[in-house]
Amino acid sequence: MDLGIKGRTAVVTGADSGIGWCTAQMLLDEGVRVVVSDKDEEKLTESAGKLTGPDGAVTAIAADVTDPESVANLHRRAVEALGSVDILVQSAGVTGAQGLFHEIDDDGWASTVEIDLLGPVRLIRAFLPELRQGGWGRIVLLASEDAEQPYIDELPYCAAKAGILSLTKGLSKTYASEGVLVNAVSPAFIHTPMTDAMMDKRADERGTDRDEAIESFLKEERPFMELGRRGTPEEVAAVVTFLCSERAAFVNGSNYRVDSGSVATI
Repeated sequence: MDLGIKGRTAVVTGADSGIGWCTAQMLLDEGVRVVVSDKDEEKLTESAGKLTGPDGAVTAIAADVTDPESVANLHRRAVEALGSVDILVQSAGVTGAQGLFHEIDDDGWASTVEIDLLGPVRLIRAFLPELRQGGWGRIVLLASEDAEQPYIDELPYCAAKAGILSLTKGLSKTYASEGVLVNAVSPAFIHTPMTDAMMDKRADERGTDRDEAIESFLKEERPFMELGRRGTPEEVAAVVTFLCSERAAFVNGSNYRVDSGSVATI
């Protein structure tokens, strides 16, 4: 299917691996020129080198979403590279502080919200002028199943991702009349470096290996994931790419769950 976005331009954060990297590749496959960004410059450069597209179609710019000056630099350099920005995909994020509520202090809450909620706010604020100028724009924010189905051992992350859903809906009501459509995607337990780290920690605590940690986690913590496996970054990126496209021209303010049924409610 032709997604109707050949020649468009995009900025994708959290793009040194996982969902962000796969989204960048799928956008390149659709003829989009892409700026990829993440915090670790060395890793980002290496990952960007593995993306395939025409010469000059990929630009890598490191940025830290917790630093307003770094975000401003990303904006400036991205506009220089692309000329204009049609699509913004915010995929950068962390699990953040973990533990029961009474075990997490202010610093744990603040650092998680700083990255997972204020980071997207800063990025959108920076790139919104370009998105509004052309009369056509797409913003896709990565939320999580945790936004709708909070887990007691990672409440800062859950609260930040719930904030992303509220932000998505509010922005969708603000800028749709100018052609800027805003949507969210909520994955559950995707095979990424973040969940690898979670499973390695679980394996260490249980004295087992990652495979057993994944199996027990699915059985004990995610019983409604009916497919019984982790999702792939490509499966999430496909939905993100669709929402970036002309084929999603009547989709606005929505939250697409890519979760194998993990969220138990309708």
